[in-house]
Amino acid sequence: MTTLQTARTVGDAAVKKRRTRRWIDDWAPEDPDFWESTGESLARRNLVWSIFAEHIGFSVWLLWSVSAALLAKVGFAFTPQQLFFLVALPNLVGSLLRLPYTFAVPKFGGRNWTVFSAFVLLAPTGLFGFFVQRPDTPYWVFLLIAAIAGVGGGNFSSSMTNINFFYPARLKGSALGLNAAGGNLGVSLAQFFVPIVVGAGGAFGLVKAGEAIHLERAGYLYGGLAVIAGIAALMFMNNLSAAHSRPRELLSVGRYKHTWIMAFLYIGTFGSFIGYSAAMPLLIKINFFRAPTPVDSIGINFAYYAFLGALVGSLTRPFGGWLADRIGGAKVTFACFLAMITGTLGVFYTLTLLTPVPASPGLTPAIVHAVNHNSGVFPWFLAAFLFVFAATGIANGSTYRMIPHIFRAQAHAVTSDGTVERYAAEATATKISSAALGLVGAVGALGGFLIPITFGSPWIHDPVANCKSAFLIFAAFYAICLVVTYVVYVSKRSSMGRAGV
Repeated sequence: MTTLQTARTVGDAAVKKRRTRRWIDDWAPEDPDFWESTGESLARRNLVWSIFAEHIGFSVWLLWSVSAALLAKVGFAFTPQQLFFLVALPNLVGSLLRLPYTFAVPKFGGRNWTVFSAFVLLAPTGLFGFFVQRPDTPYWVFLLIAAIAGVGGGNFSSSMTNINFFYPARLKGSALGLNAAGGNLGVSLAQFFVPIVVGAGGAFGLVKAGEAIHLERAGYLYGGLAVIAGIAALMFMNNLSAAHSRPRELLSVGRYKHTWIMAFLYIGTFGSFIGYSAAMPLLIKINFFRAPTPVDSIGINFAYYAFLGALVGSLTRPFGGWLADRIGGAKVTFACFLAMITGTLGVFYTLTLLTPVPASPGLTPAIVHAVNHNSGVFPWFLAAFLFVFAATGIANGSTYRMIPHIFRAQAHAVTSDGTVERYAAEATATKISSAALGLVGAVGALGGFLIPITFGSPWIHDPVANCKSAFLIFAAFYAICLVVTYVVYVSKRSSMGRAGV
């Protein structure tokens, strides 16, 4: 018996056999023969349906990002501060749920949990569809519904943890990048289609607004898609016995310093992506739009452009994983933080060019002049912001590629090539990295709460003026992330730098 076969036998003995039809007991993606004959096709099928389910989860998670900016049109009189908190709250809950969702995959199986997590989305979508039709609904009810929508954010961690077990190390960056990008696209497509579906117009103005806004349609649409995602996972996905581990083993990832360092960096990458995605519709509305009456409005309609940020960030994420597989995740992440600093300062500069809009009612000549001037600045604001989104997307892919390789490098440092010990250490590293992906994702997603709150906290009296100082704060944070990335993962003086993570 070969060393690899011996190691697989040892590993299988440690796993509780589960013989139901949807459980796979023998899974060895690092074995080239197994991968080519069996593993690749099964992994690809699970990846496809994982992407779809995660996509719907992200759409529900960020449903409030676009809906909040439309609440005034259906009779709700919430302040900008209240709206920013409304779009931030699902991100807070989603980040907190990512850790238990990570643990759920080894406990219940990736396929089983995907089915459950898809059907759970019926709660926030159904409640959303019911209450947005009732303008007398108090604000606290919407806070509760927005919080429940956070369950969609947990889907990311369970999906990424599950797919991490399916692919060999050499393909993890690309596979995880595709999986994450498919989920991230849910943000963009929700921001693109929701205004169209509810009658608010969109698609760069090609679709005109209707006579009335029907926000409830968005809830019912995504509720139906959640049902389809759950049924598809039930029929086409698999559970892996190799993904089995004890909660104590998963919680042990908190002892590793690299788990927390990567979580810190992920606040800067994914936290920025999800936070900016949630805030962008409101940022465009308060800085570039004026609607003194329900009928008359001038400036930039957020529904035409708000989806572009999440779209760019989603499409560049798999490129980040692909690039990291070839030149190293740490180098790509370092370059992205440098780009994020540059882009964020560019956004700040465009905001300094805006003319304050007078607070008088109606559309006075002074208001029209100010809004028209600011509309001329908008293309530069949008270009700088999309540059930041592109950098966050690439960095999201590269950081997630780094995590499995960090723990794999540690396993290689204490074992010899071709031994049973090396195989066992690599298997353990995969379990640890899967748990780390969940913890890192949970902490990183907190940025999705912090960014909207920074733009419009309850104690901020002027959200428009505060936007400029907020981007300076973000640029300073990215500078710290840049230094940490270089010192710990890029510099050849560090062990991870020498390992080329």
